[in-house]
Amino acid sequence: MRKKLAVLTGAGMSAESGIATFRDSGGLWEQYPVEQVATPEGFTANPELVLNFYNMRRRELMNAKPNAGHYGLAAMEKDFDVHIITQNIDNLHEQAGSTNVLHLHGELMKVRSTGDDSLVYDIDPAHIDIHPGDTCEKGFQLRPHIVWFGEAVPMIYEAERICAQADIFVIIGTSMNVYPAAGLLNDIRKNVPVYLIDPKDVHTNRYNIHHIRKGASEGVKELKELLR
Repeated sequence: MRKKLAVLTGAGMSAESGIATFRDSGGLWEQYPVEQVATPEGFTANPELVLNFYNMRRRELMNAKPNAGHYGLAAMEKDFDVHIITQNIDNLHEQAGSTNVLHLHGELMKVRSTGDDSLVYDIDPAHIDIHPGDTCEKGFQLRPHIVWFGEAVPMIYEAERICAQADIFVIIGTSMNVYPAAGLLNDIRKNVPVYLIDPKDVHTNRYNIHHIRKGASEGVKELKELLR
């Protein structure tokens, strides 16, 4: 039976692909206050601003390609039962060929109804902009299918289940400061090896972590050698 490999990825996973990070120096939160573009209150106050913010993120994504790290994780499905839990809203893992991807914070290439959360739609890559007045079949305004600050993270329970069953746990490009995602490390069994891929120091409450101080592409390459 193949070992279960759970991978938690954050902004550093996609940074090499040219996707702007949110929290780093010069990141998106310095340009756009969180309260204005990533909260339900911000959307209520100025829906056009919020929709345009995510329209810009989609245009950025359309020009981005998966990096070697994304492709490396997809290739690991040949040897492991790989489950990726990502904090990223891009679809670069899927573009690279990963088949088990759980998006904790939503998906940029989807929208949903403001009046019925069960109505979720894929965005046509040929028509990626969403505007005020674009509605679902029930007549409600469409909004980004994103988990905003102050909203519940519905996929966290499935993520916890995956982590509890993992034989190997890998963290790539995340500060481990954002909850509830950061708490997933607590669901990993004590005897399970944990690998951290990040060129920067990342502080966690676990001591037996193998830190690969590289970016995503080079780090995944080294990880594959270590697990061989």
